[in-house]
Amino acid sequence: MAHIWPIGGGKGGSGKSFITSSLGRLSAGLGRKTLVIDLDLGAANLHTLVGVPYPSKSLSDFLQKKTERLDDTVVETPFENLFLISGAQDHFAIANLPHEQKVKTMRAIMKLDYDCILLDLGAGTSFNTLDFFLISQNGIFITTPEPTSIENVYRLIRSVYFRRIRYGFSVSQFKALEEEAIEQFGEGASGRPEFMMNVIARDYPERFRELQKDFDAFRFRLIINQLHRRDNPALGAHVCRIIEKHMNLHVEFMGNVSYDDHVHDAICQQVSYLDRYPYTKTAGELRAAGRQIFQPAGRQLMLQYV
Repeated sequence: MAHIWPIGGGKGGSGKSFITSSLGRLSAGLGRKTLVIDLDLGAANLHTLVGVPYPSKSLSDFLQKKTERLDDTVVETPFENLFLISGAQDHFAIANLPHEQKVKTMRAIMKLDYDCILLDLGAGTSFNTLDFFLISQNGIFITTPEPTSIENVYRLIRSVYFRRIRYGFSVSQFKALEEEAIEQFGEGASGRPEFMMNVIARDYPERFRELQKDFDAFRFRLIINQLHRRDNPALGAHVCRIIEKHMNLHVEFMGNVSYDDHVHDAICQQVSYLDRYPYTKTAGELRAAGRQIFQPAGRQLMLQYV
């Protein structure tokens, strides 16, 4: 089964697509059969970052039943072992993906035969984004150092956990749980996962154990992207501590990726940043992030200047 890594951010402009394409390039460079999927529905641009200016097929071909299998929408990229499912030809209406099509797509993704699958998700906290994030126990959150971006990624992380809690209850059950949390812990308690879990533990002990098992299995990571020299390099670790303190949820800080004007140049020239600028600080930080994701325990993988 493929290792699936959803990649999301609370705000547009955080660099999700750049990080996704870079990690895909690093995974493929290790000889792993790697697929990147553009699930930024209605605003797809991942194809440009992996060297495919005009994809011949897209996700819509599968959703509109022009092709029977999701695998038939895969296109090759200029990089060995790196493949793409694009959203470049998708109609703007795809941003409001119906539930049935979303479930169909999720099931199809889980059946794909790749070593690594990276999902470039849309910004924000739409149900589509949250549900695609929960397709895997792994996940990467991307934010920039700006306070608004930090606030939005915090909201996204909280929403992902709440969405998982919401799966197990009917509308009326969940509303009753929220009211009980407020009554027991005060105003605002329904927005705090730890308080909701406390109520669930008392009223639905079996579901509480199932949820806790899922939460313990989550391996969520945080990357601070576009870090400037004036920014605090310890910001990411601080954000993760706040999440743990206020939501009782563990998110691992994966590292910083420094701001570099060369990223803009590479995107405009439609070339791989890692290939064009392999010796920059930012490229080294991307390789370090790749080591954390793709290095099996007890084994050193050499992520060289691919």
